[in-house]
Amino acid sequence: MKHGPISLIDRTVPIVASVPSTPLFDKTLSNLQEAKARGGRLLVFTDTQGAERVSAIAEQMVVLPHVHDFVAPILQTIPVQMLAYEVAVLKGTDVDQPRNLAKSVTVE
Repeated sequence: MKHGPISLIDRTVPIVASVPSTPLFDKTLSNLQEAKARGGRLLVFTDTQGAERVSAIAEQMVVLPHVHDFVAPILQTIPVQMLAYEVAVLKGTDVDQPRNLAKSVTVE
């Protein structure tokens, strides 16, 4: 967040963050507080343990179940991917584009 990314944040910038209750929770929360102080609009995915602390700064919050730290990234990724898909559809983007990407990347 230091230097480049933080300078881009203002009230027009939506910020989507994944903040599970793992050892990096406090550092991530600190970065989100900096973004909020600069007017960033926060949509936060967190778990039941982090919800109370995140609710003070998040404009929108999605609370997921608390799971073991090892699988938390997997659980947190699913709703973020769903959000990306739905936003792309709302914008009219062809979500199947580019077709055959794996084929063109793997063929030698």
